[in-house]
Amino acid sequence: QVQLVESGGGLVQPGGSLTLSCTASGFTFSSAAMNWYRQAPGKERDLVARISKTSSIYYANSVKGRFTISRVNAKNTVYLQMNSLKPEDTATYYCKASVDFTNYWGQGTQVTVSS
Repeated sequence: QVQLVESGGGLVQPGGSLTLSCTASGFTFSSAAMNWYRQAPGKERDLVARISKTSSIYYANSVKGRFTISRVNAKNTVYLQMNSLKPEDTATYYCKASVDFTNYWGQGTQVTVSS
């Protein structure tokens, strides 16, 4: 059974930092492309960052230079380090694994950036 469990969300002031984690089970993590998406209320779910199985990385323009995605295959975990957070980063953040032409989603973790 595939599981993706996100953690690390919370309330942070503008300019602050958070690190999200997504720990996976039920599939071969090292073979998966791992993605972070976010969805704000009333908006579509958008891709934030992606790291391939070979560690090729993509960032959305809105987070370039502020967010860093990384993975530790030995821990079946992907991370999203978020710095210089802005109110517009407020959203539910979701982890997605893409492996063997199948996508799996986590349940999401809330990030709120507010003073």
